[in-house]
Amino acid sequence: MVDDAYWMGLALAEADRAAGIGEVPVGAVVVRSGEVIGRGHNRREIDQDPFAHAELLALREAVARIGGWRLLGCELFVTLEPCAMCAGALVASRVDRLVFGAWDPKAGFCGSLGNLVQDPRLNHRLAVTAGVREAECGGRLREFFAALRRG
Repeated sequence: MVDDAYWMGLALAEADRAAGIGEVPVGAVVVRSGEVIGRGHNRREIDQDPFAHAELLALREAVARIGGWRLLGCELFVTLEPCAMCAGALVASRVDRLVFGAWDPKAGFCGSLGNLVQDPRLNHRLAVTAGVREAECGGRLREFFAALRRG
């Protein structure tokens, strides 16, 4: 049986793709019924698009693949706790479950600064699993920013 660590490994591969193009190494995959239906990695600098977060790109691909905006039965695996914008997109697209690796105390909105994805005032809430392969996910980010400071 495939577990959360496996899917997070695919998100980490997306994060590596982001790092390879000079982007902050965040990667995401959308999984439904044991199949990846969306992938994304940060592309904000390359695309000059403030919305080109890994999560949003993965959600867009998943929506295109299934032909509808409701991602019922889907899980999003992402290497970094989603920001408020991405958390809102998860709620709006009706994703069932969020799994993330590293916490983001400066911008995370799925438990750190707030918890938009589980706010009882909203019409949809997600199950959340945090800290999956946290050391690897956080390590990618620490290495990236350390290299920026050195270089």
